[in-house]
Amino acid sequence: MKRNYQIDVTCHINDQDLIRQIAFHEAGHAAAIYLYNKQKQLPPVFFQITIKESDRPKKNPLDTCSLSHDHIVAVVEGGRLIQSLPVALIESAHYFSGTEQDAYRTAFEADMINMLIGPLAEAKHVALRDDEQFNAQLVNINALHYYGGTSDLEKVNEYLEVFIATKSQHDKKMSELFNKAFQFISSPVHWKAIECLADYILNNRENTIGCEEAIAVLDESISEKFPAYSFADKLSF
Repeated sequence: MKRNYQIDVTCHINDQDLIRQIAFHEAGHAAAIYLYNKQKQLPPVFFQITIKESDRPKKNPLDTCSLSHDHIVAVVEGGRLIQSLPVALIESAHYFSGTEQDAYRTAFEADMINMLIGPLAEAKHVALRDDEQFNAQLVNINALHYYGGTSDLEKVNEYLEVFIATKSQHDKKMSELFNKAFQFISSPVHWKAIECLADYILNNRENTIGCEEAIAVLDESISEKFPAYSFADKLSF
């Protein structure tokens, strides 16, 4: 889950604003990996957050934004339930019980939703920062390219190639996944958790935030701000 940009040479992003956007992007991924998977009663999965500067030079000296973009690398390492599932296993899914098929389907969808939540969290942060409206009509799937979501969308499309054989159904499924991701960050509980983790990332002096460390921040943010919240009271997805 590496954050990147579709470069627009007309954009001008303050370095501190960009760094904060990156923090929200990765906090969104991490919060989803932990909280969404837990809601769906999926097994815990290892992840870590890495944010560091890159020594890579600018690709194009005419790009007014590429210094910041090329010199900041942000990634959530791990975090996927389905790392590489052989196509043969998908094709033989009819040999599995209904419960086993449902488990694979849920894991596939969770991975894709968690990828979409990163750029969506960044988009919501930018909208709130700029005092703009934020809804699924203004921020659609294609808009995620402008919030570091290009590689996330590419990976989701790779999943869809394996998950759904009929390409004509891909757009419909992508829309469904996007709506579920949007519902996740629309939850006050989840958004507060993302905000707290983003602040923690910004204040962290190390390049890497481990899985247990990030989870502790997320749990604390929920217990402090929403003490009555229980995972038994699942939101409707």
